Amino acid sequence: MSVATGRTVAGRYELSTLIGQGGMGQVWTAYDRRLDRRVAVKLLRPDKVAGQEAEELRRRFMRECRVTAQVDHPGLVTVHDAGSEGEELFLVMQYVDGADLSDHLAEHDPYPWQWAVAVAAQLCAVLSAVHAVPIVHRDLKPRNVMVKQDGTVTVLDLGVASVMDADTTRLTHTGTPIGSPAYMAPEQAMGGAVGPYTDLYALGVLMHELLSGDVPFSGSTALGVLHRHLYEPPLPVRRLRPEVPEALEALVLRLLAKDPQHRPSSAQEVYEDLAALLPARGTPTGAPLDPTRPFLRPHAPWPDRARTPAPQPAPATPVAPAAEKPDVARAVDEVKRLLGEGRITQAVDILGAILPVAAEQHGEHSPVVRTLRKQYAATLMDDGQYRRALPVLRSLAAERAAEAGHADPQSLRFRYDAAQCLEQLGDPAAALSEYRSLLPYYENQYVSGDPELAHDVRRRIGHLLLALGDRGAAHETLVRLLHDVERIKGPAHPMAAEIRRTLQWLGQMRG
Repeated sequence: MSVATGRTVAGRYELSTLIGQGGMGQVWTAYDRRLDRRVAVKLLRPDKVAGQEAEELRRRFMRECRVTAQVDHPGLVTVHDAGSEGEELFLVMQYVDGADLSDHLAEHDPYPWQWAVAVAAQLCAVLSAVHAVPIVHRDLKPRNVMVKQDGTVTVLDLGVASVMDADTTRLTHTGTPIGSPAYMAPEQAMGGAVGPYTDLYALGVLMHELLSGDVPFSGSTALGVLHRHLYEPPLPVRRLRPEVPEALEALVLRLLAKDPQHRPSSAQEVYEDLAALLPARGTPTGAPLDPTRPFLRPHAPWPDRARTPAPQPAPATPVAPAAEKPDVARAVDEVKRLLGEGRITQAVDILGAILPVAAEQHGEHSPVVRTLRKQYAATLMDDGQYRRALPVLRSLAAERAAEAGHADPQSLRFRYDAAQCLEQLGDPAAALSEYRSLLPYYENQYVSGDPELAHDVRRRIGHLLLALGDRGAAHETLVRLLHDVERIKGPAHPMAAEIRRTLQWLGQMRG
């Protein structure tokens, strides 16, 4: 992709200097003409978005950017704007003044282990906030981490990696993995379901690199690297650097466990383990780019001699009048308009506000309220708010099953959506259990048989088995599914082609 300096994106962002280039596109410094500020603009390559899937990719891209913007954390780069222009997608972000972690490591060899702990602790704070949304970064690596002048760490590319990572597989049509094989968790490489545990593995790789100077698994080909991720144990870092504390080495090895269930349960847990190894409060060296500084002097100004302006009295806050109860019919019309304009977060807020009013006016179990709850759950899912959608869906499924039986298609659909929420929330075991309990209903043509959904559920079961490390069962599940899809849909069907690629990759890795 060739871009000329001076080009203006979206009539507002004037590109200045190319500062990064990779498989997904280019990153430029730019000037925001409207607000007269420096920003960073990421342009995603046209060949990634061309073809029949272009519109779907654009839709996913905007959704991911919208969900990313919901995460409020100082360690996450701020998203200012996003959209498409021609065949390109663009993302406008906060400009971060500092060095990426890869360059930071190269300039400090060996990297002080206390610095590694401070970087990892800051990353855990970010990941904990991100996973609570829930979002999975999917491409955590040193090039996506910036160390600012005051030593604070900022994570980049949240959401973008998710868009470029297909829902079903990490493989391109040529069988080449998408992403960064050196930092890729085994379940991610195999096309299994990803979750917070996937980011924790990448964090383990990153910590190993900071402590040892190199990633735990390298090779001349992507296939060779991924094979080592799957089958070779990592070298304990104390064999290379005996001064590294035993507790830190043990934590890195836990993060690099092949089975996600053997890794720490959350970024919060990892932070607590790192907290005991963080430096105590004291006087920093004064040098920039020291990642221990935020822990030595939390929230201190930079540089240290900076003066804090005298506080100004806060203006009086007017008292708002008591809010009137919203008109349900008018609110429903507003929701339809907002959804038509893609303003999903606003639609969620309005639906959440009118549900209690509608229940009071029409009754908790009235058709009006039931319809609104269905719309609320669907909109929450579309907005990426799976944690809030899950109890709504479970309640709807139970009520419908009590009225029409457990085989009722609508009840089953609520349960299917709830299983998707569990999958997105990073609970593969619970999601697998729910999908398995649903499958007999979708396969029984005399009850609620639905071949399309049955195939999709079986595909998801296969990917969850991969995520849980049961490659034998995953292989068996996908082989049987491929036979049925080819028999019913033909060998050229997209699902058949996707399953063949995953099985081919799985066969190569097993070999």
